[in-house]
Amino acid sequence: YPSGNLAVIITQARDQLMCIVQEDEPRTVKIRALFQSDGRSTCYYPTGDEWINMSIQGGQYLDQAGNRVRRWMWPNLLPEPQVPLSPIFISLNRHVGVRILAQDKIFISFLAMGRQAKLNMGTKVQVSTDSQLPPPTPLGEDELLLLAFRVKILQLFDRMRGGLNFPSSEQWNKMQPPMYLISQAVKILELCMAADISDELRSSIKEIVNA
Repeated sequence: YPSGNLAVIITQARDQLMCIVQEDEPRTVKIRALFQSDGRSTCYYPTGDEWINMSIQGGQYLDQAGNRVRRWMWPNLLPEPQVPLSPIFISLNRHVGVRILAQDKIFISFLAMGRQAKLNMGTKVQVSTDSQLPPPTPLGEDELLLLAFRVKILQLFDRMRGGLNFPSSEQWNKMQPPMYLISQAVKILELCMAADISDELRSSIKEIVNA
């Protein structure tokens, strides 16, 4: 960002790339969007609530109350021609926007100081001969640990901010984490329950996000 805060992180876990869009904040780093090369993506409201969720099958658009506004299947996964997906554009903040045109055309646009950068985070999944959709790929151990440690780091940043804002008070130490961090911790625990991992690792991840 023009402020010097990191806007986009691209990292690799095993054979998959992950793109993370962060909010333009100096101390509390919020995740505004997460895109994975296997076709799974999630965009979040400033509050941390889920905004758009996509998989290799399709996606859904939610309002801030959690109500589903739109739901779609990617046309190339259906046996018959379908009505084209109406383009979706959301603005994560005044610098970063997300435009969804098709499964292989999901763009992150970054505009600042009169210059623009555009990343295509879309992917293409072909229909198998028996018209069956491929099963969704579960998160691996490394990915779950990465997400858990990221939430833990954000929790520590939030506690540090509390100490800076209330240096002479002990009340900040009793304050609950912000709702977006609680929501992300719950989502990670849900992913752990669905993943094929050991009970020991599942317990470790639970301790990390709940510490």
